[in-house]
Parts: sequence; structure tokens; C-alpha cells
Amino acid sequence: MAHISEEAVKRMTRLIGDAEKARCKVDKLRSMTSKLDELEIDREAEIFKAMADPCRLTILSLLREGEMCGCEIMIGVDRPQSSTSHHLSILKDAGLIKERKDGRWSKYRLSEGAVIEMLNLVKLMRETKHD
Repeated sequence: MAHISEEAVKRMTRLIGDAEKARCKVDKLRSMTSKLDELEIDREAEIFKAMADPCRLTILSLLREGEMCGCEIMIGVDRPQSSTSHHLSILKDAGLIKERKDGRWSKYRLSEGAVIEMLNLVKLMRETKHD
């Protein structure tokens, strides 16, 4: 993770007005950031980026109902084959879906129950935001 410089103490002191408190806060932040795994955060961001597209969220929602052929997904999202294939590739690369070949057809399914849980949490957050 990014190194927190001594300049950060000066900036924090200007913000909160107390040099000792600023040093304590910066030391705590240094400790917290030293424990972060940058590669793991990048992998997590990849998953969120993959889910951050309406078409891909639609695909995930369709797959909640079970395995589907790529042609069914293409019709379900009302996109050309090339566009659908691109979105499926992104979801697959992020580990959100799995592909199974069935003759000349590709069948897709959610990779884990955790994907359904993520979708449920998003729905819950959206509902509580509007309350």
C-alpha cells in the first residue's frame, strides 16, 4: 500500500490543530495500511468493476434462476452476440460465473452462492437507502 510520509503528520496537524493527536492518527493509519494487501484489493476491485455494468448485472440476475445457454442470455439482455460474449467474458474473468461446454454450446451459471448473496445485499442496501 501507499507509504504514509512524515508530511502526512504536518497535513493532519493543519487539519485538526493538535500535533500529538495528528501523529497518533497518522501512526494508526500507517498500521492499518501496512496490513492491507494491494493485490487482494485490486482483485476485489475487479469483481466490483465487473458488477458495475447494468448489462452484466442483468446477466447475473438471469443466472440466479439457474444455468443458461449463451444464446438464451443474448436474447434475455437483448444484445448482439459479440456484446453478450464480451460481458460474459468479463464476468467469467472476475470469477462471478462459470462456463460449461455442451457440444457446440456454452452454458453459464453463477460460480458460487456468494454471488447471489452479493446481489441480495445490493438489493437490501438499495431498499434501506430509500427508507
